[in-house]
Formats: sequence, structure tokens, C-alpha cells
Amino acid sequence: MATFVLVPGFWLGAWAWEEVAAGLRSAGHEARPVTLKGLAERAGELAPEVGLDDHIADVVAAVEDAGPGPVVLVAHSGANMAVTGAADRLGDRVSRVVYVDSGPMPSGMAGIDFRAPDERAELEKTVAEEGDGWTIPVPAFDAGADPVNLEGLSAERLAEMRRRGTPQPFATAAQPLERPEPLPDTPRTLVLCTIPLPAVKQMAASGNPVFAPMAGPGWTYRELPTGHWPMFSKPRELAALLAESAAQE
Repeated sequence: MATFVLVPGFWLGAWAWEEVAAGLRSAGHEARPVTLKGLAERAGELAPEVGLDDHIADVVAAVEDAGPGPVVLVAHSGANMAVTGAADRLGDRVSRVVYVDSGPMPSGMAGIDFRAPDERAELEKTVAEEGDGWTIPVPAFDAGADPVNLEGLSAERLAEMRRRGTPQPFATAAQPLERPEPLPDTPRTLVLCTIPLPAVKQMAASGNPVFAPMAGPGWTYRELPTGHWPMFSKPRELAALLAESAAQE
């Protein structure tokens, strides 16, 4: 049986993993959802200086608190940066990193660098005008305006995400991550929800600087066709895929 450390993406806390964690535990695994500094029940810690280093430290602490054995470290969406930074530091304490509809960024890039220039400019404007210059406000989670990412989510679930979501420290998206050289050879899995596997492979083969590192013998891939929030839209299926990833050698 495996130990999973589950790290949620932007605006969410450990609560987002409740159904997935229940599925893992029912299969005999240990599941340890994480809330990062400044979010959810830790919203009182939100401050302008909270950045990527703080969230990396949170993930490192969660892995160390999980006990002496190796863990499967799971990142959803924007948690990719903190989880990648932690895995780079933890060595063989991590048996596998699983990226859920996300992936690692190359060294020297920040999370915001993944966005197209117009999307980045729009986000920076929102932060300046609605987030006091240092937070990313909780989105509207409007299924009509964003049907691809919000596929499979009920009106009740969307309302919960709006109600329970908390502003994201902007520094966690703006701070670049400097990675070691050579990179650790920790096994990695992509769980693809909104980007088809052929598209990922094509971009990797073309030398795309973001997707090229997501290929090679250390990588495995699983597809889970749904929206960007599979812990809500397909929690049982996601739990099964995570359990399967832990069984891979």
C-alpha cells in the first residue's frame, strides 16, 4: 500500500481532495491532503510575501510528516510548481510524482509563463485591480463561459468552489523555479484531462520548451477525459488512476 500526499491547485485547500482521499483509503492506501499557506483554513496566513518558496516548504514538510517511507506526490493544476520544487529537494523520499492536468515547468520559468501573452496581461490586470496587487481573486467558475475546464461539474459544486475558494498569493505564480542540474530521475506520471495525449506527445516531440521535458523513459501517461477539476467531476476514477500509478515500477 502507498502513501499519497495530495496538493491542490490554486484557490483550494485540502478539502478539495476529500472524495479522492476516501477512494484511496478504501483501497487500503494512506492519503494526506495538504493545505498550502494562505489558503482555505490557512487564509489567515495570507500576506504579500507568501510565495512559491513557502509552498515548496509546505509540501516538503507534508512529505516529511508522512513518515520514513517514500510517498507518491500528487499535484493538481497550479500546484505543479510547489510539488516540482519539493520533489527536486526530496530525492528518494518521493517514489513518484503525479501531475493531474498539469506538468513541471523548465528551470527558470514561473507558473505565469505558461500563459499566452494576452492571458498573462489579463491576469496581471485582474491582480492589480481586484487583488490589491498581490492576490489572484477566486474565479467566477462560470460553466457557460468556461465549458471545457468546468466540464462535469454541477451547479452545486461550482457554487461550493466559489464559496470555499480563497484568493491565491500572486507570488506563487510569478516566482520562477530554479531546478537542479541534472534533474532527479524520480518516476513521473501525467494524468491528462483537458489536453489529449497525442497533443502532448506532438508538442514534446517538436521541442516545445514546456512540453519537451514531459517525455522520456521516466514518464507514464494516463488519460481521464473530463474537465480541469477531476477531483470533483470524476473522483473515483482519479483515485483509481492514482492507485494504479503507485503500483508501477
